[in-house]
Amino acid sequence: MSGSFSYHWQGGRELAIHSVSEVTQYIKGLFEHEPILNNIQVRGELSNFKRYASGHCYFTLKDAQAALKCVMFRSSAAKLRFQPENGMQIVGTGRISVYERDGVYQLYVQRMEPEGLGSLAAAFEQLKERLTAEGLFETEHKQPLPTYPHKIGIVTSASGAVLRDIYHVSKRRWPAVQLVLRPVLVQGEQSAAQIAEAIRFFNEQYPVDVLIVGRGGGSLEDLWSFNEEIVVRAIYASHIPVISAVGHETDFTLADFVADQRAATPSQAAELAVPDRREVYRYVQSQQARLQTLASRELRQKRLRLEALLNHTALRQPQLLLADRRQRLDRALARLQELAGQQLQAKKHQLQLTLDRLDLLNPLQVLRRGYGIVEQAERPCTTVKQIKAGDALKIILRDGYVPATAGTPVSHKASARRKED
Repeated sequence: MSGSFSYHWQGGRELAIHSVSEVTQYIKGLFEHEPILNNIQVRGELSNFKRYASGHCYFTLKDAQAALKCVMFRSSAAKLRFQPENGMQIVGTGRISVYERDGVYQLYVQRMEPEGLGSLAAAFEQLKERLTAEGLFETEHKQPLPTYPHKIGIVTSASGAVLRDIYHVSKRRWPAVQLVLRPVLVQGEQSAAQIAEAIRFFNEQYPVDVLIVGRGGGSLEDLWSFNEEIVVRAIYASHIPVISAVGHETDFTLADFVADQRAATPSQAAELAVPDRREVYRYVQSQQARLQTLASRELRQKRLRLEALLNHTALRQPQLLLADRRQRLDRALARLQELAGQQLQAKKHQLQLTLDRLDLLNPLQVLRRGYGIVEQAERPCTTVKQIKAGDALKIILRDGYVPATAGTPVSHKASARRKED
């Protein structure tokens, strides 16, 4: 142990006195020169996990008997494929050394994986669970594929069997279709960004009827670009229907779950994207045959109907139909005349009643019974109050009138009093 130090005597022996830094550095050297501790894997339960703004991660690995402080610097944490969560059983790989400031030893983690489940598989399940909760995989968001597409956009590598398979199958099935390739990397660090950008390119700049996004089969690592969140969200946001053709039949990616249609292979993607001209031809032929059958049946029915009409009595002997109509017209006229006579008789009777009532009210009828009418200035007199002594009057009788001059008027009341007196 090097450095400045002092001595003191104990039990006849001279002992050196060391500083805390010296002791810590010495212990740290022991750790660093121990090969086992420089590349060690440690299993434990993850707890107190914190990721700081710097990107560094601090946490503890523990089991039933002990706990080990751990640190994972930003350069290593950036390579994590999954999100560490407290309670996970993980295996951390790295070196054990001493943190001099606190005088504690800790594991400097360089790699971390969930125990029993690879980091990619864990990341897959975590992202799938989160996106499922957001509803990105719901059936209600799926778009139908067009029946007869004119243009198909392809997002895949320019090299490889995928493009060749799609081309041969689609052209064999529907030669008129136009294929448009947007070449991208299908694995590696930049592949996910390129795939997402290609999907946006077709949606925003070069519209097509349907998109095929895919690559050939491979390991989970090889297919990981199609599990990246940026790709999944790009497919979800696409207003062009997307067919996911990633890997082979047993391979599933998150792109398969979010796509409008999943194809087990690129060849099947082409089969889903375009119709088979032979099937279309057979369908057209069957429809033509069906149309001819329906037309023949309809024509036969119309012919039978026409024959029945031509054999109808009205056409063979139209005079009979006219005679029937004439009889109906005669009966209608007779009934009309009868109703008109009844109406006229009723009106005559009503008119006579009215005339009789008017005749009763006629003043001449009163004159014929011996009564007269007294007029003053061409107006009938109805009360003695209208007449003054000396007024010129006219007395109208049945056969003429008599001029007269009024004496002193006497009312019925005055006459009655005189009788009483």
